[in-house]
Amino acid sequence: MRSDALDLSFKPGLPGLARTLTPADVAHYNLEGYVQPFDALSTGEVAALRAQVDRWMADLGEAGAYGINCYQARLAGLWDIANHPRILDLVQDIIGPDILCWASAILSKRPHDPKAVPWHQDASFWSLSPARTVTVWLAIDDADADNSAMQFIPRSHDQGVIAETEMGEGSVFHKGIAITDAMGDPFTNALKAGQVSLHADMLVHGSVANRSDRRRCGLTLRYCPPEVQITDQGWAKGVEAILCRGVDRSGRWVHHPRPENNDITQTSSPHVVGNN
Repeated sequence: MRSDALDLSFKPGLPGLARTLTPADVAHYNLEGYVQPFDALSTGEVAALRAQVDRWMADLGEAGAYGINCYQARLAGLWDIANHPRILDLVQDIIGPDILCWASAILSKRPHDPKAVPWHQDASFWSLSPARTVTVWLAIDDADADNSAMQFIPRSHDQGVIAETEMGEGSVFHKGIAITDAMGDPFTNALKAGQVSLHADMLVHGSVANRSDRRRCGLTLRYCPPEVQITDQGWAKGVEAILCRGVDRSGRWVHHPRPENNDITQTSSPHVVGNN
């Protein structure tokens, strides 16, 4: 289904229902389209995750050097992070108590990686309606302006689909949004390892090339309430959802239990959903 046939409107969270976030945090998310930073993993937890991610990337070789997409229902280590209670507590205060994780991506920019991710809106690429996905970006390495932390265009999440233009060489996507001065200054999503941000699925975001001597690796986790519907059954074949919390009364989603496997060479990714 074309993006102009989808419901890509923004549904604000309810500040008065927040339990872990403050009402001010939810109000910031509603107004700006993102909120951060929050401590999610302890020092030991993020060190263990980093070691695991390094193993998965090494096992895949060049095929996994930049991105490892949508293994959340195929690797026990990713399933566990997607169900981490400190992460789910934050998500619940935005989308409510019934939570699906339908996608994930490990995204790694090597030192001096020339790839730039152009400005884009995630939900305009997805076959989901209504647009209710919250993306959690979990820093596996420290991320800052020097090593290509993700950037947001604040308040762009409730503007509908913004026209794209052709991108030049060195861009991960062949199309992207040309930012104008009227859209305001970008916000750099600087996070320490183990911290997370949350952003709306129509928020314009991207990242520049990594010119530094440091890697920038993060994990994105995509969460939505079960009311969201997959509009393209061909696209649906690549979606492996986890019911992380609450109930699914919709009957639309196939839920995947925790896998026994944690060896990435013994499985494969079902779907590729994009990069940041």
